[in-house]
Amino acid sequence: MENSVISDLMSVTMGKIKEMVDVNTVIGEPITTPDGILIIPVSKVTFGFASGGGDGTLKEHRGFGGGGGAGVKIDPIGFLVVKDGNARMLNIGPPPGTTIDRLVELVPDVLDRVEEFIDKRKNR
Repeated sequence: MENSVISDLMSVTMGKIKEMVDVNTVIGEPITTPDGILIIPVSKVTFGFASGGGDGTLKEHRGFGGGGGAGVKIDPIGFLVVKDGNARMLNIGPPPGTTIDRLVELVPDVLDRVEEFIDKRKNR
């Protein structure tokens, strides 16, 4: 019995996620401008879910308790622009990873500058 209840609980949770997130959430409805340019919104979708339950016995009664939950985060990342048969991605913000990549590139330069500063302080 418990397996059926937990299975039902998980099915309902997954069904709700499916309702919230479909292909139209990631790739939005295409928009055609008057001059024939096709613009397609693109989003990054992150989701998670949890579901669980347990049963217990109290004298002659058996019981089941359970719960489930889901969360969805939608981040617009840009637009796919199709003009004259050519497609290009127009990003709204910096591409993912840009900030960390730039920091990694700057670390050697920053270390050199700190070293120079320390050397100058020592030579005084």
